[in-house]
Amino acid sequence: MTMINCNEVTTIKKIILKHPENAYIDVETVQSQWKKLNYTSCPGFAEGISEYNYFVKLLRKFIPEIHFLQKNSNTSIDSIYVRDSIIVTPKGIILCNMGKEQRKTEPGEMGKFILELQLPVIGEIDGKGKIEGGDVVWFDNETVAIGLGYRTNKNGIKQFKKMTKDIIKELIIVPLPHWNGPDDVLHLMSFISPIDHKLAAVYSRIMPVTFRNWLIKRGVKLIEIPEDEYDTMACNILSVAPKKCIMLEGNPKTKKLLEDQGVEVMTYKGDEISRKGAGGPTCLTRPIFRNVE
Repeated sequence: MTMINCNEVTTIKKIILKHPENAYIDVETVQSQWKKLNYTSCPGFAEGISEYNYFVKLLRKFIPEIHFLQKNSNTSIDSIYVRDSIIVTPKGIILCNMGKEQRKTEPGEMGKFILELQLPVIGEIDGKGKIEGGDVVWFDNETVAIGLGYRTNKNGIKQFKKMTKDIIKELIIVPLPHWNGPDDVLHLMSFISPIDHKLAAVYSRIMPVTFRNWLIKRGVKLIEIPEDEYDTMACNILSVAPKKCIMLEGNPKTKKLLEDQGVEVMTYKGDEISRKGAGGPTCLTRPIFRNVE
């Protein structure tokens, strides 16, 4: 029996976040960690809190139930990007096994929180298997695409497939490019963000032809992210409801392309909480329940 509606576009009813007050902890923690976590520069603590509070204000316009992870000394400042440590399936939660070594403790801590929320856990990726939530895109309860790259490997996908064999009818494995190498973050959701059931923002230059053709055959209209706005994370867009989304400010071309398709676009300043750690609004959020629409 289906318990959870899995897709990336219908109205979010319940979501998990981690405020920078609890992820960054303090100025000294941020300063001691940002380099080894491969941030572009040191996030500002006070500025990050201000940015995040505005981001949450946007979310509250649509989402009635928001749960915040608490401070934990076992996790790094990367734990602000809550998307990656778990995968939500129609029958429950799968705890990930992170491809980024410094994030290994996050799934366990998230798992404890999931149990507090009385959500079902159906399994966890272990051993040599690696998988991160940013590599998993649901199109409906029976159709999912998974990026195969530095953060998610074949063993992890194999374990995921076994856990969901009675749920998923179509699993598309999307090979990811080397891009900037293993120390950089490139997830499947780095170049696709579903906006509505038949609409997605994409950066086709790094998209495998087979996956792009699969989307087109499925009837998905592709909004092509302009070349000069990819590096400013224009392709990382969170749909809070059909054709209602949140993205980083500073990408006016992409914003207009979305609006031309009838999409309501809200923006936030994410210099400290997003750009420096390469984690946009999808990375900052872990939707748990979405409406059936």
